Amino acid sequence: MPDLQNPPMGRLDAFDVGAKKLTVQTEFFVRPAWRVETKVYLAGALKKVYTEDLSATPEGELQRTVDTFHQAKIEEIVAGLRRRQQ
Repeated sequence: MPDLQNPPMGRLDAFDVGAKKLTVQTEFFVRPAWRVETKVYLAGALKKVYTEDLSATPEGELQRTVDTFHQAKIEEIVAGLRRRQQ
């Protein structure tokens, strides 16, 4: 995979969950192949890592794909938290 002149920006969001902070961090990596990783931290401790291969994604679609992946993981986490509250 060629290096990108303008790689997509990552995303970072943090939420209060009770007395703890939930942090969702999404990063784009070019090596060994284009991929996106979302890491979920609770109170500073890494809890889960999600990875998706983006090597087949057109360069012009990368930022939107990273943003969509990040938002989907946040919505998945929020839905899980709501189910636990019920």
